[in-house]
Amino acid sequence: MLATGSIGIVETRYFEFAQPPNEMILESGAKLGPITLAYETYGQLNATADNAILITHALSGDAHVAGKHTPEDKKEGWWEPMVGPGKPFDTDKYFVICSNILGGCRGSTGPNTLNPATGREYGIEFPVITIGDMVRAQYELVQHLGVQRLLSVAGGSMGGMQALDWAVRYPDFVASAIVIASTHVSGAQQIAFDAVGRYAIQADLAFQEGRYYERGAKPGDGLAIARMLAHITYLSDQRMDQKFGRKLQSSDHYSYDHSREFSVETYLDHQGKEFVNRFDANTYLYVTKAMDYFDIATAHGSLDKALEQIRGRMLVLSFSSDWLYPPYQSEEIVYALTRQEKDVTYCCIQCPFGHDSFLLDFDAMGKLVSGFLLHASDPERVRTQLLEEDSETDTGPEPASQVSIYEGRRVDYDMIVDLVEENARVLDVGCGDGELLCRLIARKNVKPMGIELSQGNVVTCARRGIPVVQADVDKGIQELPDQCFDYVILSMTLQVIKKPDLVLTEMLRVGKKCIVSFPNFGYWKVRSKAFFGGRAPVTRNLPYRWYETPNRYVLSVRDFRNFCEELSIRIEKEIPLYSEGVIRFWPNFFAEEALYVITAQQA
Repeated sequence: MLATGSIGIVETRYFEFAQPPNEMILESGAKLGPITLAYETYGQLNATADNAILITHALSGDAHVAGKHTPEDKKEGWWEPMVGPGKPFDTDKYFVICSNILGGCRGSTGPNTLNPATGREYGIEFPVITIGDMVRAQYELVQHLGVQRLLSVAGGSMGGMQALDWAVRYPDFVASAIVIASTHVSGAQQIAFDAVGRYAIQADLAFQEGRYYERGAKPGDGLAIARMLAHITYLSDQRMDQKFGRKLQSSDHYSYDHSREFSVETYLDHQGKEFVNRFDANTYLYVTKAMDYFDIATAHGSLDKALEQIRGRMLVLSFSSDWLYPPYQSEEIVYALTRQEKDVTYCCIQCPFGHDSFLLDFDAMGKLVSGFLLHASDPERVRTQLLEEDSETDTGPEPASQVSIYEGRRVDYDMIVDLVEENARVLDVGCGDGELLCRLIARKNVKPMGIELSQGNVVTCARRGIPVVQADVDKGIQELPDQCFDYVILSMTLQVIKKPDLVLTEMLRVGKKCIVSFPNFGYWKVRSKAFFGGRAPVTRNLPYRWYETPNRYVLSVRDFRNFCEELSIRIEKEIPLYSEGVIRFWPNFFAEEALYVITAQQA
């Protein structure tokens, strides 16, 4: 569970800039000024002014991310479980900033603020804005606050778009970025939902072509419908069914009329009414349009060229049940980053709540964020605290193929560390909890990356400072470019994966050398237990009974040699091992496990 201490009473402040004739030139070419940004800060900026974290909000958010404005407030900030003393965004360590976006309606310059040129609200005369315009305005605020370099920029949904834009637009100013439940480009489905919401607002008779302020009647019905539609996309089908099902709100029988009688109907009605009380209809038009325009690749020609600009660490998080910004959109960001050899960690968190998971489920997300920030602020930590113990790894269901398949001391790890050269770029396929990569960082100063399917192991790797991408090993390597690693390691995993021939071929494509280890099923104890006992063997490095084992294949030293010959793989080194080290004779009979250094055959 996350810490529950609150930041306490906070104050919203205001920053004004872009005074005429020095207006801000928007991406549309229009000029805007003066501009006011509402913002809140938490914690203290350190002496070197480099512990600042900017949190960027989603469509309906604002600057009030944590704490209360008065003791009487019933609700705390919108990300209260994540921001405060001892929380993932730890205000005892970090100086946290959150501003209402340019174009917002909670204190920042937007359609509902007064246009100094006319003395009345901008309304529909407000210039069209983009995510990039929001980020450039935030940059002015951050500089005003004296920040020399942002430790991180973090946000979910539209906030994730801003975080990604920050990392690309200001690469030298951003040490890391956290992109949650977001995308690098708005797709047709997302634009369609936004468009229908805008149509509902504009069709409301009270809209009056956006000039409703002076008439004193808001287009509440249209804005409420827009919110209802959007809110449906924020929840998963599973969550909707669990929360409401087909329950009736106030009766056990159908009314056989057109009243709102299902619980889900009255819930949506409540969400619409609440939204109308705190949000502006014109702002909804402008902000959704900014989201629709978002495409990080536009100014650079391609996604890869855009993300090539990034120099800081990246944490990308998605949620399994999010159908508004599905996990594949986060994975497109992640694989473009890996193609550019960037430091990236990715996890698809198993959660039933849909897109709103980043506002509802904080356990795994909080551990990933806190670990990531800890190492972003202290890059040498992983070297100075080798194999730091982490008891909080129960953060999600573990696929059967990803459980530990080995007991006792990892003899192959010691040998692998000796084999890898100093300062090498290393990929560990099926990296587990990151122990091997930790050793390689500490002893050989390697540049690491892991691929791992288990959510719990991904969380542990992130908390250890290991860049890791959550993916199935059978397909996770295919997005990587040729010869981008000096070594690719597959330790005690070959017998588990579905398509070992494909995985080895891909490993040899992306790595100059590959190191493979596996348990030897030809080992004499395995043979004797099967022969004399007549049952499937259970040994130190094969600790599972036949019906619970993750092992798909039974292979021996001799099998692997033949396998390499069939695939035209060159064996550089064969190192048969047992519990005490290297075995010197009859490896197929006496080796408990085997380790190989392999390369592709030269044409």
